[in-house]
Amino acid sequence: MTGLEPTFDWMGTSSDSNDEQFGHVVELASIDDADRFDAVLVGEPFDRAVIGRKGAAEGPSALRGRLAGAKTHHFDAGPVGSVADLGDVTFGDSEPESVMDLQERVWTIAARVHDADAFPVFLGGDNSMTYPNAAPLLDEGTLGVVNFDAHLDVREVRDDPTSGTPYRQLYEAGLDAYACVGARHFETSTAYADYVAERGGEVVTAEEVGDDGVEAADRALDAMGDVDRVYVSVDLDVLDASAAPGVSAPTPGGITTRELFRMVRLLGSEDRLAGFEVVECAPPLESGTANLTATAGARAVAHLLSARAAGGGRA
Repeated sequence: MTGLEPTFDWMGTSSDSNDEQFGHVVELASIDDADRFDAVLVGEPFDRAVIGRKGAAEGPSALRGRLAGAKTHHFDAGPVGSVADLGDVTFGDSEPESVMDLQERVWTIAARVHDADAFPVFLGGDNSMTYPNAAPLLDEGTLGVVNFDAHLDVREVRDDPTSGTPYRQLYEAGLDAYACVGARHFETSTAYADYVAERGGEVVTAEEVGDDGVEAADRALDAMGDVDRVYVSVDLDVLDASAAPGVSAPTPGGITTRELFRMVRLLGSEDRLAGFEVVECAPPLESGTANLTATAGARAVAHLLSARAAGGGRA
């Protein structure tokens, strides 16, 4: 039976009693206790749907590990609020026969998480899980998605969903608004760019982010119109390959970590924000021991949580 299982022992890495880290404050909890916390983490260690190089199944563990050692203080916002880790989505002894089956089972868990009175943060895992993570929100009203990504991910579903199909699936399920921030030239086919344009979606290129990250975030929010809820996804391949080499498809010309963190904080101040995720962190694909990709993903989570704890603002 599908469920959530604790997989990480949260501990701080510092012996200084003044160094409060996420490892000191994140608590393990069950989904039934989620409403006691401001935010909850859910891991999705799957990469069966990746089009390119696999490795994202190890993403949730790596993201937790790098987040545990990060201090909780933000200079403008102060510390984060209360955070719980609900564990990883599991399937017991049975593996799903298809990615579609996997998505259906994750949808069941994500729906329960959204129903809890806590802000959900999903730790991927591959980008195919964006569909079941966000889709339950469509049952609660209109929905817009901001996708930090080098790609639009609106490929057609053919034999089975992939990491390139989640926003096509969401559109077909009734998605009301879409914005891709950090899109890379020469990474998307014209047919898919046209698909988004025909539906009124907004595409903000990596070059435009480099010109003005605040304006880029504002364009993404403007594209949400008057939807009831907004869901934000960070595919780590939005970052330049030098900042995130451990992804399925690293390429040059991406945005910087500082640009990403600033925009995530701006979106974190949005009152309609109903969920957040970091996907496509693939530690085995990063050579060396710097763990740049997982560190960038973990810091994106920290920035988002600090913005929410501060009650918004453009810090």
